[in-house]
Amino acid sequence: MPIISTAGLARTFATKNGAVEAVRGIDLTVQPGEILGFLGPNGAGKTTTLRMLTTLLAPTGGAATVAGHDLLRDPAGVREKIGYVAQSGGVDPNISVREELVTQGRLYRLTKDQAAARADELARDLGLTELMERPCATLSGGQRRRLDIAMGLTHRPQVLFLDEPTTGLDPGSRADLWALVRRLRDEHGTTVFLTTHYLDEADALSDRLVVVDKGVVAAEGTPSALKLRYGGSIDATLQDTFLAITGRDLAPKDTAPLAV
Repeated sequence: MPIISTAGLARTFATKNGAVEAVRGIDLTVQPGEILGFLGPNGAGKTTTLRMLTTLLAPTGGAATVAGHDLLRDPAGVREKIGYVAQSGGVDPNISVREELVTQGRLYRLTKDQAAARADELARDLGLTELMERPCATLSGGQRRRLDIAMGLTHRPQVLFLDEPTTGLDPGSRADLWALVRRLRDEHGTTVFLTTHYLDEADALSDRLVVVDKGVVAAEGTPSALKLRYGGSIDATLQDTFLAITGRDLAPKDTAPLAV
């Protein structure tokens, strides 16, 4: 049974110039324990879809279930089962890593002792133990992203949504995060819903890809299957495959990570 299922999921925005259909009907399924790469050019409806699935934006049409909970009728139930790591992160630079993790645990209604134990567990799993007493402001980009992910995992979610998780990271930090995502899937059975503009990242990590364009699903399948169908060969690059599907390339600024 899919852990995420949508049918005709849509969102229309009212503007002074009329209605704008940002998402015109998304149909997709995600299986438990799957790493799904969710791709699309700018303006394709990718971010709007992500915000709907994480209950940050109410759909104006269609239906969806996430981790067994109806998105429209039970958004609180959805939030209990998901973790969301935004592109911008959300740590307080003025407190320590330990304080940040314990506070997150308390927000999820853990007792003080439970929150402290969970913080230590997450620190061990994500390589943060030696950083626990450091102020968040002193962390490197890669360390901050590990902390962001730790916070998203505090309540042991069934589904983890990662929005552009490696933007701005150096190659070593990106590789570390790739290994972490695989470990979450392999060791904990976590379903990962990944958005990224880095096609090498999508190719390396994703069990399956969904490409959206103009508010609908334009193509879906394994990276190899999409390359064969749209790129003409399993040896085609995902960049060329993406261009064949959407007719658009990614913006130059999104084709390579920034060094920090």
